[in-house]
Amino acid sequence: MSRDPSADVDPTRAAAYDERMAAEHERLAAAVAVIVLAGGESRRFGSDKLVASFAGRTLLDHVLAGLDPSWDVICVGPPRPTERDVRWVREEPVGGGPLAGVAAGVAATTVEVIVVIAGDMPWAGPVVPLLLDALDALDTLDADRGDQDVDAAREVGAAIARDGEGHTNPLLAAYRRPALTTALPVPAHDRPAKTLLGIPHVTVDVPGREASDVDRPSDLPDGQA
Repeated sequence: MSRDPSADVDPTRAAAYDERMAAEHERLAAAVAVIVLAGGESRRFGSDKLVASFAGRTLLDHVLAGLDPSWDVICVGPPRPTERDVRWVREEPVGGGPLAGVAAGVAATTVEVIVVIAGDMPWAGPVVPLLLDALDALDTLDADRGDQDVDAAREVGAAIARDGEGHTNPLLAAYRRPALTTALPVPAHDRPAKTLLGIPHVTVDVPGREASDVDRPSDLPDGQA
């Protein structure tokens, strides 16, 4: 008759481990902010696509639902109703483009790791932990290795998603604050988002729909809108 391995677990040690893990999760959550770019004119969609409904919620709420509930989320754009609590800020000038939105979000937080995600990417939530893990792996390399490896890790300022067609998307990425603030042009309005690709970065391959955005109603499942 086999024994239940769980019978050997010290309940006090197990509780202490759970407390340490919860504290570590809280620490990591406090070090991360997510900027959701919710501006844009939705010209190809024909109406405000972020409030388009499919599968029981708006496109924007799909984005937000995929994010850890403990993360500070800053939405940049005209305020809209959302299922979760977020902070709303506006880019300067209004309609100034994605980099202006990133700059507005960065100004609203002081954390050291900043995730940027476009508000029209409803399936991207699972990608964010992968991006953060990629940055965390560089921190581990910095701590455990030496010489050239450490120098290379210290130069990397971002982990950026790359879709199945090989396109690297700076609007689905995790950035170290110093690298991001240095790369943002002043003023940031009407500047291309690909400016951020100048930050030394690692790429995270995302071959599925998680890297897809919604431009037209036909991009939604079954064309729902």
